[in-house]
Amino acid sequence: MLRYTLRRILQMIPTVIGVIIVTFILFNLVGGSQARTVLGERASVQALEEYDEVRGFNRPLFFGWWTRTRALEDTNFEHHAGFWRTLQGAAHYPAEGNLASRVHLKPGETYEIPLAFDLREDVSYRLRMRYRTAPDSTSAIVVETKTVIDGVSGTNDLETRTELNPSAKWQMAEVLISPAENVSSRKIVVDVGGTDIEVEAISLRRGMKSPWNSQFTFYLLQIVRFDFGVSSSTNQRVSDLLRAGIGPSLALTIPIFVIGLFASISLSLVCAFFRNRFIDRFFVVVAVGLMSINYLIFIIAGQYLLAYRWELFPVWGFESWRYLMLPVLIGVVTGLGSSLRFYRTVMLDEMYRDYVRTAFAKGAGKKKVLFKHVLKNAMVPILTNIVVAIPFLYTGSLLLETFFGIPGLGYLAVNAIYASDVDVIRAIVLIGSILFVLANLVTDISYAAVDPRVKLS
Repeated sequence: MLRYTLRRILQMIPTVIGVIIVTFILFNLVGGSQARTVLGERASVQALEEYDEVRGFNRPLFFGWWTRTRALEDTNFEHHAGFWRTLQGAAHYPAEGNLASRVHLKPGETYEIPLAFDLREDVSYRLRMRYRTAPDSTSAIVVETKTVIDGVSGTNDLETRTELNPSAKWQMAEVLISPAENVSSRKIVVDVGGTDIEVEAISLRRGMKSPWNSQFTFYLLQIVRFDFGVSSSTNQRVSDLLRAGIGPSLALTIPIFVIGLFASISLSLVCAFFRNRFIDRFFVVVAVGLMSINYLIFIIAGQYLLAYRWELFPVWGFESWRYLMLPVLIGVVTGLGSSLRFYRTVMLDEMYRDYVRTAFAKGAGKKKVLFKHVLKNAMVPILTNIVVAIPFLYTGSLLLETFFGIPGLGYLAVNAIYASDVDVIRAIVLIGSILFVLANLVTDISYAAVDPRVKLS
């Protein structure tokens, strides 16, 4: 069994990696800018950049030496002059015929590219600009960075000065800006010189110390360290929130699971014992009725009648075991219908098999056949249903915890959805997915324990 378990664990590694990749893509790529979603449309550019820095979103997705920075948004002047419209002397010319949209810079002028915030001292940057000059131009264009030390601008070894050759054809210029220590700020300046220049596009990228320093490796390191980041709504570590919520969730879901399992299997055996009689048909009608009524109806009716009007249970809170009695009761009743229908079908399927008729022919009683033969041979589908349901005990009950104020993981997940707290949602989804994968391994091992026909090899 140990050898089989190890082999199955090795076979599950690609599945677990696939789960990690899927959750990474869903939360890092598909959802768009998480910083914008959490902080809102009116958040400052620097606040958005700081949010991305803490959570590793300002890095390449999987691999790369360069990544975007909010200090300067990519601009191609397709519809307007972008940041150039704020600079005196720059003129915007929309696209006409075969001419692309562009910005015209006057000769002899010096333009400072406006940055949303100061460039970091310990990071290199790359500025790219697509430009062209007048056909008869011979003077060079200079792009340089000016450092400011203690509020005083000056020329020193930390400055970067790049000369762009004049060309009547569109050229892509690349300016590398090296890290600068003990500098309060850095400016990027375009000195046009004595020639006209047209700019079609401009972009700024932040350099990475390693191409593997990406969002994906940041995410993998978080998983290895069991560090799922910081909640944007509570400013607490997500791992601390999960530890605090797992106890209340299990205190609610385990009683619902155990009581519901015992009740549904017991009633399914009763239905099998009295099959095609009044009791069997009565429980079938009850099961269909429970499945047809919406989950919220039970919660609202239970809170109003049993808790508020009749005062049999507390309405809301999590102070003692009494506060769990009503949500556990509602959870058992709402899940009983589908479980009873499933287990009844399993039991009746076994009741019509040849070994049951043989047992009856040998004179065995109904009770002995039900508990010694039928129940034992029905354990494979029962175990499948049980083990697959176990991972969901971890995630808690979203509706019950929310309506009854139980501070479990379900309550935490609902609040995280309302607050767009992506770190919390991603952690709950990832852990639940991995637990579901591990449950399949437990299911295979359980088959061999209850069914001698199943061999682990």
